[in-house]
Amino acid sequence: MSMAGTAMPATTFPAAPPAAALLTAPPRPAAPPAAGPSVAGPSVAGPSVAGPSVAPPVPVSATLAANETLERKRRAGESVLPLAFGEAGLPTHPMLRDALAAASGGNAYGPVAGVPSLREAAAGYWTRRGTPTSAASIVGGPGSKPLLFGLLLAIGADVAVPQPSWVSYAAQASMIGTCPHFVPAPAGEGGVCDAAALDRVVRAARAAGRRIGAVVVTLPDNPTGRLARSDSIRALCEVAREHDLIIISDEIYRDLVHDPDQELTSPVDAAPERTVVTTALSKSLAVGGWRIGVARTPDSGAGRALRDRLVGIGSEIWSAPSLPIQQAAALAFREPAPLAERVTRSRRLHTRVASAVAGRFAAAGLLVPAPQAAFYVYPDFAPWRAHLRSSHGLATGPELAGRLLQRYGMGVLPGSAFGEDEESLRMRVATGLLYGERAGQQEAALESADPVTLPWIAAALSRLDEILADLAP
Repeated sequence: MSMAGTAMPATTFPAAPPAAALLTAPPRPAAPPAAGPSVAGPSVAGPSVAGPSVAPPVPVSATLAANETLERKRRAGESVLPLAFGEAGLPTHPMLRDALAAASGGNAYGPVAGVPSLREAAAGYWTRRGTPTSAASIVGGPGSKPLLFGLLLAIGADVAVPQPSWVSYAAQASMIGTCPHFVPAPAGEGGVCDAAALDRVVRAARAAGRRIGAVVVTLPDNPTGRLARSDSIRALCEVAREHDLIIISDEIYRDLVHDPDQELTSPVDAAPERTVVTTALSKSLAVGGWRIGVARTPDSGAGRALRDRLVGIGSEIWSAPSLPIQQAAALAFREPAPLAERVTRSRRLHTRVASAVAGRFAAAGLLVPAPQAAFYVYPDFAPWRAHLRSSHGLATGPELAGRLLQRYGMGVLPGSAFGEDEESLRMRVATGLLYGERAGQQEAALESADPVTLPWIAAALSRLDEILADLAP
């Protein structure tokens, strides 16, 4: 429903569709044909040797698939330059390891939304960042990815996502039978849909008989490493109000903005009545394998209804987050001084190495937006397009990424993995695995005043220079 020209009521989330409606609407997008032989079930003429019918396969997430490919090459003794997987690449802080060990005897399921200590700590985390939060608004889950999936399922409508955007947003929407709608980001920004384009897309979808019920923001952004401007966030919030959209703000990289003095506006600041915020510890404290995340839902009647729906979904999918991990995460979200210092050191390391990698691409003559957060660089090989086609037979992003992997052992992901056209020659480069293969090297990188001069990081940068020189016009 449109809210243009009217005051916003306290409850602004669209009502979740009843269970029966979820089974019949919206219509599922056409499924792509399955590769390989038919898997059709038995026919009236007799049993089929192919077995019972199954849905088309779901491909492994592009980021995880690339990481597994590089690991296979490494085990085979090949030299690799691991720039495909978005992992922080740092050891777990001893304080967190000790907390997990102390909690390792916990073997109960616990509450679906998470134990009180986790929810209270997460509420304090957001309150310290200027967003007063109660523990009742928090839902814990086994990572922010399942929470995002649960939210999309709870909303039960199509979703608008930035172009480009993290690979799982569109994939998850398709998996639950709704449609992702890619909306270009404003020029020079990442992680946010251009407000005017979002308005057009929502209206066009409505005219085509589809309802967009949510829009995703990534603040700061993966894949571009950029931070959306405050005015872009506020403009998006106005469009969300007009079209009654829920805003899902994925802020897992919030604590890794390179310049700690840079202004960061979250949609929850501008549209608290309709914004859900998610975060986790996998990036800021490098514990991706622990799988723990939290969501902050609006503290209103409609927000509580959405929270309850998310908890119900969680009860049927993951039951409850791991109890020992929750106890350690509660410590992390309380941000004791040693862990806060670790995040500061991590941010400094990410800044220096990502900037150095961006500098290599820029020196080679490619287009590279300056990274502003996390450990991502998003170079564009468009200036080499004619040369890549004529000298190397490469016309698309996937072809270029494949050549970098097969010939040079350099893992990157093409922009098409993040919703761009295959003709785009932009690549997502993740620098977090350059810090060393062993904990001792990674600790040295954290402590170094000039980590790019450490032998193993300098060698990776030199290898990048060699690869770019070999490809260059």
